[in-house]
Amino acid sequence: MAIQTSPEAPIPVGEVSKLIGGWIDRLGAVWVEGQIAQLSRRPGAGVVFLTLRDPSFEVSLTVTCFRRVFDEVADVVSEGTRVVVHAKPSWYAQRGELSLRAAEIRPIGVGELLVKLEQLKKSLTAEGLFDARHKRRLPFLPHRVGLVTGRASAAERDVLETARHRWPAVRFAIRNVAVQGPKAVPQVIGAIRELDADPEVDVIIVARGGGSVEDLLPFSDEQLVRAVSACRTPVVSAIGHEPDSPLLDLVADLRSRTPTHAAKDVVPDVGEEFERVGQLRDRALRCVTAFLDGQERGLADWMSRPAMAYPHRLVEERTDEVAELVGRARRCFGHRLDGATADLEHTRARVLALSPAATLRRGYAVLQRTDGAVVRDPGEVAPGEGLRARVAEGEFQVTVTGTDADQ
Repeated sequence: MAIQTSPEAPIPVGEVSKLIGGWIDRLGAVWVEGQIAQLSRRPGAGVVFLTLRDPSFEVSLTVTCFRRVFDEVADVVSEGTRVVVHAKPSWYAQRGELSLRAAEIRPIGVGELLVKLEQLKKSLTAEGLFDARHKRRLPFLPHRVGLVTGRASAAERDVLETARHRWPAVRFAIRNVAVQGPKAVPQVIGAIRELDADPEVDVIIVARGGGSVEDLLPFSDEQLVRAVSACRTPVVSAIGHEPDSPLLDLVADLRSRTPTHAAKDVVPDVGEEFERVGQLRDRALRCVTAFLDGQERGLADWMSRPAMAYPHRLVEERTDEVAELVGRARRCFGHRLDGATADLEHTRARVLALSPAATLRRGYAVLQRTDGAVVRDPGEVAPGEGLRARVAEGEFQVTVTGTDADQ
């Protein structure tokens, strides 16, 4: 129950500490899992002090136990070992400190670790953290490579030497961290986040040499896996040797077999690229040359044809044909003109023969009255009437002296 206090009626610190101790005593013994971050065994002392840490949440608790309890596991337990402790929470009222008093310590075996890792793997797989659709492509030539590895480690040396041998101008942003033990997870996460926030870093390599399952356990930590999944920069995992497979390999954008292979996967080889450029240049030259040769052969084939070799031959061959057609046309036109001329002359002769002028030339005359009417019948005129006589060479006046009607 809550204690009633006020500025006028406070309770002493000792009373508060005593109350906290009472509340903690009611918790009873619990089984706690964690990693031994610090181990202190003083010679001759009957109590062993341990710091039990949860690397995923960066939380630590002090654990004390009698030497006889620790001696049972002293040969298999050291700093960095994951253990399960059966302990009762204890409150040290004089200093206001909380600790766990262990009655039993059990190291977590490899089999138990593998089972836990498999369960975590299934859980993260169900969330889609290992989905291939989330994998990002590595840049062809990174301007700057982020490297997270142990200080002065063989993994760091392998990555740097291999990368600089392949591309001497490559630049690195190196973050040295603990790669095993209780400090590994928070330091690796911090280094990855720092490099991911650097806009000059194009790819991040997380590298570590080989080791036991327990040594590589930090790289299967859930918080580390989630931190890598949230990265915007591509991440390459190069943990241990090829048979090793921490969960970091599954969430990374690329899994390399070793740190040396990570450098090969990230940094192109300048010699190979020069050779590849040369091969592509030669291939392009061959393609262009083959194309030009084909076009040249085709052009030569066209130019060798008679029509192209002697372009006037066609005109010359047609000249005689055109001349023949022109002559034929002239002959046909001449024949037609001659026929038309003959027809015209014949018609003209007929017209002339049948014309009144021709009749007049034969001695005939045409009599016309003063009104121009032609006289056809003697009864049409009267004696003494003046008429106009028209002959071939002109006309003259005549007077009627008599007619058949008067006789």
